[in-house]
Amino acid sequence: MTTTLHTLSGAPIGGFAFGCMQFGGKADAAASRTMFEACLEAGIAHFDTAFAYTGGTAERLLGGFAKSEREACFIATKAGYTGGAGRANILAQFDQSRARLGMDMVDLLYIHRWDGDTALEETFETLAELQQNGLTRYIGVSNFAAWQVMKAQTVATRLGTRINVIQPMYNLVKRQAEVELLPMCQSEGILPVPYSPLGGGLLTGKYGAGGAGRISEDNRYATRYGEAFMHTAAKGLSALAAELGTDPATLAVAWVAAHPSTPVPILSASAPDQLASSLAGMQYQMTPELYARISALSPTPPPATDRLEEASA
Repeated sequence: MTTTLHTLSGAPIGGFAFGCMQFGGKADAAASRTMFEACLEAGIAHFDTAFAYTGGTAERLLGGFAKSEREACFIATKAGYTGGAGRANILAQFDQSRARLGMDMVDLLYIHRWDGDTALEETFETLAELQQNGLTRYIGVSNFAAWQVMKAQTVATRLGTRINVIQPMYNLVKRQAEVELLPMCQSEGILPVPYSPLGGGLLTGKYGAGGAGRISEDNRYATRYGEAFMHTAAKGLSALAAELGTDPATLAVAWVAAHPSTPVPILSASAPDQLASSLAGMQYQMTPELYARISALSPTPPPATDRLEEASA
């Protein structure tokens, strides 16, 4: 059975989260607050940030916004994107994160990415200690492969705890998570909280319309979303959205949420006017027929065994 996360008030967190990576970056304090309040109004309680985001401003802004709503909010942050997942680095970054947030504890602490140079025992002994001391309620990992998650879970289990949540990339043109990560979550009761449901903005249709953004401004995103089929899929999604009288971002969000592993997509935006179409995806009725039409816009990845003859058996 999949992990169910709860706020401090005891309420389940719901099926969507908001990512605060743009707080203090492209989104100034006023825009960030507007988006935070719009998310609360829409029923989102789960807010995701990281030590590495915008030099710490993202955590400071989120902490200020959430202070009066702490019991009703679920706050997640991450450590170890830089400096590795050793004990000293985790503790130093997490101490800074809690100070920036103005919170003694967070609801969920992730290791931001795999660190092959640090023993998992050191990493998870540290996380287990933080959990035992009441400084984090849940433990997660981000950007791990499935074998890395299960190797880490074995260590965590020996220490009397477990990985509750994973945070992979997942969207219509980045479907690798379907091969092993999402089936692993279904099998092992781990909650998937995927980021980038809009594919760096590609699936909003703005690039096809000549717009600019991370893909046109950041070489990392240009490489990540540089394959021709991705842009073809984005055009197809925009055409389908026009046919249905909705926004492609709405369809992109609803499609991720409809996966059988019941993921909790992390919505995000750099400006309040961009957020509405993603929030609309929370309520969009995704029928099996529409899900299949959207899925057909991009290649389904082969099964982990690569036995294609068994893929539809």
